[in-house]
Amino acid sequence: QVPAMGDRRTSNHSEVTDFILVGFRVHPELHILLFLLFLLVYAMILLGNVGMMTIIMTDPRLNTPMYFFLGNLSFIDLFYSSVIAPKAMINFWSESKSISFAGCVTQFFLFALFIVAEGFLLAAMAYDRFIAICNPLLYSVQMSTRLCIQLVAGSYFCGCISSVLQTGMTFTLPFCASRAIDHFYCDTRPLQRISCSDPFIYRMISFSLSGIIILPTIIVIIISYLYIVSTVLKIRSSEGRKKAFSTCSSHLGVVSVLYGAVFFMYLTPDRFPELSKVASLCYTLVTPMLNPLIYSLRNKDVKEALKKLLEARNTIV
Repeated sequence: QVPAMGDRRTSNHSEVTDFILVGFRVHPELHILLFLLFLLVYAMILLGNVGMMTIIMTDPRLNTPMYFFLGNLSFIDLFYSSVIAPKAMINFWSESKSISFAGCVTQFFLFALFIVAEGFLLAAMAYDRFIAICNPLLYSVQMSTRLCIQLVAGSYFCGCISSVLQTGMTFTLPFCASRAIDHFYCDTRPLQRISCSDPFIYRMISFSLSGIIILPTIIVIIISYLYIVSTVLKIRSSEGRKKAFSTCSSHLGVVSVLYGAVFFMYLTPDRFPELSKVASLCYTLVTPMLNPLIYSLRNKDVKEALKKLLEARNTIV
């Protein structure tokens, strides 16, 4: 049995050594079904993202800035889903559902790092599409290898700085006698709920930090696509417009899925924790599963590279 959520009257601020991940509040009989669902989704994440990275690294035709960014996107998706999914699957079979304090800090830090890095990487990918469509003659000059590496390194750096700040703020909070986190992984809002301190100041700081992180990436994406749409509408041939939009449709799909899920989760009131868990599931597992599918199904180069790779493998066999 998982202990009930904390009684704040017993906030003796004792040293916390571990937490309990409550997970989904469903009948025990459904845990097997949830485990199989998580296993299936995680297997698809592994297959899709490892496959995408393999295709990009082995096919010389995909040695371009767009696919360099896409390879890093697959790496990020693979990594942050691996921070969440294995522990969640273990807990479906575990009686205690516990996670050590160090384990919770590590999970929180790594997830925050990679989810923020993904936001900045998607902004870099939007800028790449802007240059490709609005300044095609200067594309190879402006999107140099050096700039691409700097943009990716900057994404990881921003993710790291943000994660250090968020982790430091969250785990310096005094926690109540209850150690039960009403979620399937260590996340900001569930940890706030078991804190004994007044959460208002922390929430305001956290909200401001989220704004500083999210707003610039959204602004870059929106401005890039405003210029892209303006340029595409000036193309006279319908075939040209269709080809230009097709290069952006995959990226737009990925951005919509990720930010849609994030906004849905953070706009869900605290009184609906189960709804918040479903939203979290969308961007922790569903988004990393869909990203390779979106890019492979909508991208002619990726489909051709995959076909070539499979043909080469069959020849060897």
